[in-house]
Amino acid sequence: MIPKKILFCTDFSENSLPARGYAIDFAKAFGASLDVLHVVNSSRLGYPAFEAGVPFDLQSVLLNIEESVKIAFNDFLTEFEGQLTEISTTSRIGVPAVEITRFAEENGINLIIMGTHGWTGFRHLILGSTAENVVRTAKCPVLTVKSSEGAVQE
Repeated sequence: MIPKKILFCTDFSENSLPARGYAIDFAKAFGASLDVLHVVNSSRLGYPAFEAGVPFDLQSVLLNIEESVKIAFNDFLTEFEGQLTEISTTSRIGVPAVEITRFAEENGINLIIMGTHGWTGFRHLILGSTAENVVRTAKCPVLTVKSSEGAVQE
């Protein structure tokens, strides 16, 4: 199977850089289009909170996140413009594993490439593993790439 549509999932952290390298190299080698997806984890947004008696403005937070994602996508596009056949960027809000697999199915993705945080122990138990959930539920192959820092024990 030669992938023609590759999905690179990113949280824009240092941990995603090795996976980004694979995504770019695979897209070049196979002449594939590259979709870049960022999912804002809705479970981490929580409910409105109170700090010093002032309601937390969730809409303002979402606008700030959206602006940061636009800047990160623009930087990505600028860096790799002209190197690949086709690049597109998408941002969604939701549960990352669910949104990643949904996006892959909706867009006919042949290969998903994503990094792992390498969390173990309690942190892994509480935060779960998006990569594990994607591997279990995706209908196409998934390449997971360990972060350059290796496993983080907590």
